[in-house]
Amino acid sequence: MEYTDYDRALHYVHRSDWNNLIILMVRTNDHLLSKKIEHFLHARRFPNSYSKVEQTFYTLFHYIEHANSLNA
Repeated sequence: MEYTDYDRALHYVHRSDWNNLIILMVRTNDHLLSKKIEHFLHARRFPNSYSKVEQTFYTLFHYIEHANSLNA
C-alpha cells in the first residue's frame, strides 16, 4: 500500500477523472480503498439518487482521511 494512493484518489475524484480512478482501483494494494472506489464509481455510473452518490463519496472521503491519519 502506497501513501500516494490516497492522495491520487482525492485528486481524481476532485477532477472527475474516472478513468484514472478506475486504474487506481485496480492497481492499489489497499483492498478497502479499492472497494470504496468501486462503490463510488458504481453509484456515479448507474441511475441512483443524489443522496446515494453523496453517501458513497463521503464514505470514500472519510476512509481516505482515516488512512492518511494512520500514515502520518
